[in-house]
Amino acid sequence: MIARGSGVVVNFSSGWGRSTAPEVAPYCCTKWGVEGLTQSLARELPPGLAAVALNPGIIDTDMLQSTFGESSKNFPDPATWALKAVSFLENLGPKDNGKALTAP
Repeated sequence: MIARGSGVVVNFSSGWGRSTAPEVAPYCCTKWGVEGLTQSLARELPPGLAAVALNPGIIDTDMLQSTFGESSKNFPDPATWALKAVSFLENLGPKDNGKALTAP
């Protein structure tokens, strides 16, 4: 990316990386770390590159099922999420450097 002079590092964060909730403190802590790491990296990148922290929204994963139980089925599975998120991700660029974003 540096040799090419373009590219975007997308670090997956979470809504819980920007807030807190009971009984998920370790998860919140790690996602807060992702947010801080991304903001620091963004300040170090050369022109043309970007780093963003992305909250993908709520996705029906094994972790969600373990926390939400059956209600996790009310949210998109990863493949369905990806179909919507790809165009959003493809449009990220230097203008987004350092931002904490949420996928549509």
